[in-house]
Amino acid sequence: MAKTKEEREQKRLEAKARAEKRKVLKDAVKQQKQLDGDNADDGDDAAAKININDLRKNLPISKEHNSSLAMVNLPIDALSRVVRYLPAREWGALTLSCTGLNLMLGGCRVSHISSRLMRREDEEGKHSTSGSMCLVGGLQLCVDRKEAQEILDRSFVGGGETNRLVSKKMKLSRKKNPNGDADADEYPGYARFVEEATLGYSAMQCSRDALFPTHVQGRFCSCSPEHSLLRIGGGGNTTSGPGGSGVASWGVGKRGQLGLGNREDEPQPKLLLGKIGWGIRIVQVAAGGGLVRVAHSLLLTSTGRVLSFGTAQYGALGHGYDAGKQLSDCLRPRYIDALKNEKCICVAAGELHSGVVTIDGDVYTFGEGFCGQLGHGDRRPQLLPKQVTLGGLGDECVANMSMGCRHTLVTTDDGDVYSWGLGRFGVLGRSYTDFTYNNDVGMAVPEGDEGHVIGVAARPPPMPAAEMDNVVNAANDDGTNDIIAALDALNLTLDDPSDQCYPKVIDSLKGMRCVGVSAGHRHSIVLDENGGLYTFGSGASGALGHGDLLGQEYPIKVTEFDNMGVRIHQFSAGVDMSMAVDTQGSVYAWGKASEGRLGLGMGRLQTALPREVDVGDAKFKAVDVECGYVHSLIVGLDGSVYQCGGVGTDGRDDGQQDLDIEENKRGLPKLLAGFNIWHRIAEPKATVVKEQWKKYGKYELKGRSKMLQEGVRSIG
Repeated sequence: MAKTKEEREQKRLEAKARAEKRKVLKDAVKQQKQLDGDNADDGDDAAAKININDLRKNLPISKEHNSSLAMVNLPIDALSRVVRYLPAREWGALTLSCTGLNLMLGGCRVSHISSRLMRREDEEGKHSTSGSMCLVGGLQLCVDRKEAQEILDRSFVGGGETNRLVSKKMKLSRKKNPNGDADADEYPGYARFVEEATLGYSAMQCSRDALFPTHVQGRFCSCSPEHSLLRIGGGGNTTSGPGGSGVASWGVGKRGQLGLGNREDEPQPKLLLGKIGWGIRIVQVAAGGGLVRVAHSLLLTSTGRVLSFGTAQYGALGHGYDAGKQLSDCLRPRYIDALKNEKCICVAAGELHSGVVTIDGDVYTFGEGFCGQLGHGDRRPQLLPKQVTLGGLGDECVANMSMGCRHTLVTTDDGDVYSWGLGRFGVLGRSYTDFTYNNDVGMAVPEGDEGHVIGVAARPPPMPAAEMDNVVNAANDDGTNDIIAALDALNLTLDDPSDQCYPKVIDSLKGMRCVGVSAGHRHSIVLDENGGLYTFGSGASGALGHGDLLGQEYPIKVTEFDNMGVRIHQFSAGVDMSMAVDTQGSVYAWGKASEGRLGLGMGRLQTALPREVDVGDAKFKAVDVECGYVHSLIVGLDGSVYQCGGVGTDGRDDGQQDLDIEENKRGLPKLLAGFNIWHRIAEPKATVVKEQWKKYGKYELKGRSKMLQEGVRSIG
């Protein structure tokens, strides 16, 4: 693309010259037709006829024009080194703009994909910067080009038979040359998936300079205690349209959190309708909810818009009141109109609250705020998104965020971590002051743990009978000011000076650059730029990974990974369990492991140290994980997805639903057959059941004419 004014002017003049030549050719063809149709004797004028071929030679025909490009004349090895720097999006655009390059680039795919999967070292031992650096300093998902070719081949068959779209050109190429590059047209879609998984690169359409955050929860999938969301399907054309643009949901759907237009449970992933993935490209999903039987979901589009659906009771959808002053549940995805003027790059969903991060680094939160989890300096709910500016966060540029049961974590571009919300169990990673009145804030605790607290609201201290009479009398006299004064005397105001109600930096993480956070039910995880993992909060079931069941009020590094020489790439915190993926694609899990929720088998109830998860495939490499309550998801490098455990649907018990699994494979990860994140598939169509018109009365049974005839006879 021309950058300077002179170059743009030169391009304009060249385009004008080509247009003039096309006009001359068009006029010449028209004149030739007139001469051929003339019956007059013009044999002497035959020499005056215009030679069309001579004019055609002067036109910038595509083949001749492209042959002058320096890239076309490069040797294949040199071309491979050049295109290594091209992002997948530009790779696809280049193959569409030049048919000659499309064939040449088919042989450069292995070099291009290997630069994203492995780190290279020069003679001095320094790592290459040609796109081979991952989010935390380098990946090693393959060791050579041969393994990269195997990974590329596995990507087309990962997940089994997915009914992916195949163009006619690809079918003909495969028929003529079964061992050739028949799937070269599909490569840009897979390359885009790999770049999101390894480099964290995903260009947003909301701005030319907008990039998706490098570390987010819900990049490909997201889990709540009751339901799951998975990016899958999508892609409109058969050349370079990206897969993974649509969304599938499954689990409990009684609160509309599946977005399928009903309140029915779905045991298997089912695609959302309404052009999700086919016209509306989704780049992040967030499944919210908790153990209090409420749930909601958020979707982020490539244009920076946010959709939400599910339970609206606590304002977590961000739509505010409807026309009837009601908070109505949304059974299908609906845009949050209050954010239509903001371009968002990250979304997060907690149990009863939600939040977004804009392209400018601002944070907006909404939903239930009784534990200060919204960060607005009080404990009031917010039905519409409101910017968080307290604690100096308004002056920071936030990179990403994560929401837990009653708390929120964010990281800034400078690598600082801010936390706010209910500090119980030490999930904030810092010291904090108590709320105005010290109560037992309602927070559901998993079954089998001591100290059950049921409910979602704080319980105020008992009200003396005399003070209760004063409040009742004031209400009877319609004395609003007296009521407020009486409530203030009982310390029941929602204004609260506690630093749990506004963002505050975690001082113990100062001096290191943190790149990612994950907020679980009652514990938290932070990742630094060197692949080190820090955990704090409740140590129930060994969820912190320190080898014991003790809780930690401040971040402590998981030293087991250092002992194994492992650096973490992606991670997730769930309900008393945690999972992580290292830079070589291995999966580790620790915490509560009953019912196969961690994929460690049925015999293990819990583990206090990270243990490697075996999916049953020696060549499988993971790129992402997500934890819920009784299940978790593992995303593979080939686009396949494995599920550990399962949510009980239609009244079934939690755990794996398939009873036909062999005994030795119970509790191990199970492949979601027929699903691959990056494969493009046909758009699902809504089945409309046309009801047959039923006839009931005499008029409907006999018809108008017969009824009139009978009426005439009766009158006669």
